[in-house]
Amino acid sequence: MIDDTTIRRGSKNLFKDLGHADPETHLLKAGLVTRIRDIISESKLTQTEAAERMGLSQPDVSRLLRGQFREVSVERLMRMLTKLGYDVDIVIRGRGKATTKRGSIHVNAQPA
Repeated sequence: MIDDTTIRRGSKNLFKDLGHADPETHLLKAGLVTRIRDIISESKLTQTEAAERMGLSQPDVSRLLRGQFREVSVERLMRMLTKLGYDVDIVIRGRGKATTKRGSIHVNAQPA
């Protein structure tokens, strides 16, 4: 039996590698949800307590933490973070000389 498996090095964006439409937004959302999950864990909140703080139902929090956030906007995720007591800063900076290359969006989540 011949193994014809090809191994390729992925990019820094799994969603791009999997062929998702708008992979940058998916990666941004994943970063925000990861931070929400970390805050819930660090604060030792139950899903019900976290849901109350964020203005969601417990099943919505469960779905979010299981990675089902395709229909949730970036703005809504940022509002959830503020309801958990965290600041969200949006920083826009130039990349130097004007170029035709697209910029990028990153989540830089810092612990409290």
